[in-house]
Formats: sequence, C-alpha cells, structure tokens
Amino acid sequence: MIKTIVNAWKIPELRKKILFTAFIILIFRIGSIIPVPFANIHGFGIVTSEYAGTFMEYLQMMTGDAFNYGTVFAMSITPYINSSIIMQLLTVAIPALERLSKEGEEGRKKIATITRYVTVILAILQSTAYYFFLRNATTTSGEKYIVSLQGVGPQIFQALVIILCFTAGAALIMWLGEQINDKGIGNGISIILFAGIVSRIPTMLTQLFSPKQGYISRGGAMIPLSIFAFVSYLLMIAYIVWMDNAERKIPVQYAKRVVGRKMYGGQNTHIPIKVNMSGVMPVIFASSILSLPPTIQMFVTTKEGSFWEKFFNVFSSSHWAYAIMYFVLIIFFAYFYAQIQYNPVEMSNNIRKNSGAIPGIRPGRPTSDYIAKILSRITLLGALLLSVVALYPVLFQQLTAAFAPETMYITLGGTSIIIMVGVALETVKQLESQMMMRHYKGFLD
Repeated sequence: MIKTIVNAWKIPELRKKILFTAFIILIFRIGSIIPVPFANIHGFGIVTSEYAGTFMEYLQMMTGDAFNYGTVFAMSITPYINSSIIMQLLTVAIPALERLSKEGEEGRKKIATITRYVTVILAILQSTAYYFFLRNATTTSGEKYIVSLQGVGPQIFQALVIILCFTAGAALIMWLGEQINDKGIGNGISIILFAGIVSRIPTMLTQLFSPKQGYISRGGAMIPLSIFAFVSYLLMIAYIVWMDNAERKIPVQYAKRVVGRKMYGGQNTHIPIKVNMSGVMPVIFASSILSLPPTIQMFVTTKEGSFWEKFFNVFSSSHWAYAIMYFVLIIFFAYFYAQIQYNPVEMSNNIRKNSGAIPGIRPGRPTSDYIAKILSRITLLGALLLSVVALYPVLFQQLTAAFAPETMYITLGGTSIIIMVGVALETVKQLESQMMMRHYKGFLD
C-alpha cells in the first residue's frame, strides 16, 4: 500500500489528484468543527453513555463526531448513503428505473440526478428531527443545547436557520464527494466517510489507554486490558484485509470466432466473486434495525419490572439475545444484498452471448443454476466471516464487564474498522488502475 502511494506521488498528474483530495478532506474537517448558529453544544457532546446502542451512536460514528457537536456537517454523508441505498433498492423494484440503469452512461446520470434530489429531501427530514431533539434536550448540568428565542416569529426563524444549515452541509458534502470523483483519486463519498472515522482514532486511543481502563488489578496482578484491546484491533484489521481479498473464481472458456479477417475468443478466463460481496452493508442494516428499540426507549417512560422494560432490555448490547439477533440479521441481509447485486440468469445470458461456457456445465438454465448455487454458498461463508467482525466487539464488551466490572467498558467498533479497511484497499486499487493506464514503469516492474 505504501509503495503504491509513493509511486503514485511520483506522477505529476496523480500527485495533483492526491493533493486535491487532501484539500477536500481538509474542507470537510473544518466544516465538522464549525457549530451552527444558536447552538450551545461545543464542549458538551450529545451522544453520551446513555445513548449507547441507539441510532445516535451510529450517526456519531458515521459523521466523525460532527453529529455529536451539532456542527454544519452534522448530517455528514448519511443522507446520501441512505438515498443511494433507497435508489438501489428501487432500481430492482421499479421497471422504469431498471430500464434507466441499463441505458448506459445517460441512464446512470439520470439516476444520479434523482439520487441527489432524494438526498436533499432526506437531509431536510433528518435535520428537522435533529433540530427538535436539540431544542428539547439538555446537558447533564441542565443547560439547553439551543438558546430559545422569545416569540413565535423568532423561533420559526431560528428553526429555519438551523435546519437549512444542516441541510446545506449535507448537500455540500455530497458535492465535495463528487468533486473527488471528478478531479481527485475517485471513490469520493467513501473517502469522506473514511476521513470522518479516522478523525475519531485519537480520541478512541486516548480513552483506550486512559488510567481508568488501561490496567486492571486482579488478585495483585496487573492485567493490560488496553494493550489486549489494541492488539485485537490490529488482528481484526489483518482479518478484514484477508476477508476482503478472498474471492471465488468461476472458470469460463470462450470459443473462437472469426469476425472479418480477425479471430476473437479462444481463451480461458474466470468470473471473480468476492467472498464478502456485500461489504459492510449487512452490518449497517442489522445494527440500524437493532438500534431502533433503544432509540424509541429514549422517548418513552417504562415502569420498573414491566413488560416493556424487559422488552427494551433484550435489545441492549449486553444481553445474550442481542448477539443472536445480530447474527441472524447479518446473514439475512447478506443474502438480501447478494440477490440485488448478482443475477445468475443475466450472468448466464451474458456468458452465452459472448460464446462462452463454464467447463462441464451446459449453457442456459444449468449455468444459471450452477452460478446461483455458488453464490448461495459464497454468501453464507461471507456472512459468517462478517459476523465474526461484527460480533467480536459485543463479546469483548461482555468479557470486559465480566472480568473487570469496576472499569469502563472497552468497545471495539467492528463496523468502522470494516469501512476503514475496505475504503483504504479500494483507494489503493484506484491508484493502481490509474498508474496502469499511464504505463508507469516503476509500478509495472
């Protein structure tokens, strides 16, 4: 990875793209520390331990703490990600959008335009909900996060200013991501998400090696729990790199054909299918669904010992049922997302149209059934491997609570690590492909 970046830096054109991408990231980080007008959040932080496991903790992770302090970029890229997921699902469900996706570059441009409009609508909705939460919430010392103005007119003006600032920040981040795609090294939205997650690493390390939970005394012995957690991070990164690079190759043999005076085909190749074909999406979907009950619990009052209290406790990350539901949902969404990404019938038709065939498998339905069988097995394997990363933080937190109850919980964010490693690997592949297009001798050697 480092060698690829060094070689890319030696090429003037790629060096300009890297510097432009770094400049966009700088703008993103500056906007992530500028508070919106009328806000009194700086220094307090909204997402405290009482919001652990809720949707707010997920937003804090996705926005790089910008959501936690009510800054201009508090919504970050979450509206765009949600919009992209919605459009991807609708493309499968709505025939008109499916036809657009198959119309080539023009069709993709129209879908991208619709995605932008949906992003702005979602940003307005999320910003409005965030404003009402800030207006009603208070700090631990009883201070208001937003200074309320007197009179109906000023209050409406205040609400419009705050909501529009949050919405404009989300739209600006979407534009910054597209600029990285056009003038930078590409993969813009993912790079911004990567930058937000990486910005939280110094804070996480400070908490990890704090005196309160760095070492724990058990029977006169000092247990380096923080060092064990740090080593777990490194091992998890290595595991994710191995999982992300693993793939199943389906061999395909193309027959020779003569077009004019030239002969085409007659070669053996393969269709690569990644083991972790769904990426981090199953984890995000599963964690989002499981965070809904704790989020609802924030707005309702339950009696001690009642049914609803027991119901909400099941969705706590410290409950054994939470890990089981998390595991089942990850497998379900892995299959669901794989069905959207891959169409065995279409893959079979494309192979046949190009005069190809899988050795030992007849063209047509036998080929599609064979591909579907392989996809089903690979999806299950990928979901199981992904579950290890997602469930390890939950198990680690419970072990920490069991063996060291007097310390603060040490939590490991499996989702954020998957995103970080995945984006880093994808960015390196982008640089390698751009260097290959320029026939860079230092890289090809």
